[in-house]
Amino acid sequence: MMTATTAASPKGRRRDGPTRLGRGGKSRHGAAGPLFVAPFMVLFLLLFLAPLGYAAYLSLFQSRLIGGTVFVGLDNYTQALGDPQFLHGIGRVALFFVIQVPLMLLLALLFALALDSGLLRLARVIRLGIFVPYAVPSVVAALMWGYLYGPDFGPFAQLSRKLSLPVPDFLSDGWMLGSLANIVTWEFVGYNMIILYAALRTIPTELYEAAAMDGAGAWRIAWSIKLPALRPALLLTLLFSVIGSFQLFNEPNLLMKIAPDVISSSYTANLYAYTLAFTGQQVNYAATVSFLLGLVIVIASYAVLLTANRRRTP
Repeated sequence: MMTATTAASPKGRRRDGPTRLGRGGKSRHGAAGPLFVAPFMVLFLLLFLAPLGYAAYLSLFQSRLIGGTVFVGLDNYTQALGDPQFLHGIGRVALFFVIQVPLMLLLALLFALALDSGLLRLARVIRLGIFVPYAVPSVVAALMWGYLYGPDFGPFAQLSRKLSLPVPDFLSDGWMLGSLANIVTWEFVGYNMIILYAALRTIPTELYEAAAMDGAGAWRIAWSIKLPALRPALLLTLLFSVIGSFQLFNEPNLLMKIAPDVISSSYTANLYAYTLAFTGQQVNYAATVSFLLGLVIVIASYAVLLTANRRRTP
């Protein structure tokens, strides 16, 4: 009896084995987290924060013929806020966003709902066909559509001549913004569709079964179940679209070669910053324009998030 009692007497002894402790009494597992995060933090510091800080430093200086590079403080920002080329570029991409993004997201939503309905034949082939344009580099897409838009040898122009119809000038001043919107929509509908389709696949099937038992049809299920569940995914695609629209660069830069009278070097704010830096050799002012463009993107993204949160609040 005494032996059995003695063997069981130590209180609080755990049977799951001792915990390995490092120096100072801390668990070795606690040090694994910082080690896994360290590579990302180093790359984030070297590839993002350091260039951003250097650009901020450059934006505070000006290169002058007399005196060399001098510190000017916020004079570059004051000049940029009154620069009509920069302001017109911001206004143009804002108009592009208002026209292009709703159409693109609407098409992506319709394709995602159609694929999720299960009523389409060859759904995998259709899904891949819609997504393939996103895999095409934007440079190749712009060159391809630039050829299709061509007023001399483009297929649309040739077909119009054969039918004795007026040749559409897709590269004119009145059509250019819509032509750019068409290219970007063709590129990114599949990307946004995949995001929305993945969100639809996470909806529990029990909700559909319960709605069907209550007599809800396909349209009612889509409106009352699918669309509310897609709000976070739609908000995500909208934020991506805000950033992408205000950073519009490749498409106008390439179409500028075939329509130089319509697309200038300041057609978009991003193109204007690129021209200032690599053509005009105004690196300091280009850094200023880039910072202000980033500020506009942050404000627009915050406005989208604020609007979405207000709508959710009853």
